[in-house]
Amino acid sequence: MLEALFGNVVVEKILLFIFVYEDGYARKISKVYGIPVNGVLQQLQRLENGGIIAGQNKGRTRLYMFNPRHPFLKELKALLQKAVDVLPQAEIERYYRIRTRPRRKGKPL
Repeated sequence: MLEALFGNVVVEKILLFIFVYEDGYARKISKVYGIPVNGVLQQLQRLENGGIIAGQNKGRTRLYMFNPRHPFLKELKALLQKAVDVLPQAEIERYYRIRTRPRRKGKPL
């Protein structure tokens, strides 16, 4: 959908992932979408060099999030929100409804 604008589909998926989950790391992004981790790492590095995202080391893992100082962050998030709004429901369920926290102890299934 936005791949023509961003240059390729991997960048689109990375930006949507970080938009929905607020942060992410290369292996998790590659696992969710089923794409090679090397391609994800290359695009994360490109986005970080461009100042769109910022990386932070958490132990041995590099966590990426949007750069709060990027001058077009508000507009980029608005564009990504519109992209999420028009995604098919099946795609939303598959990629963007992943549990990020464990279930509360004793909570019924």
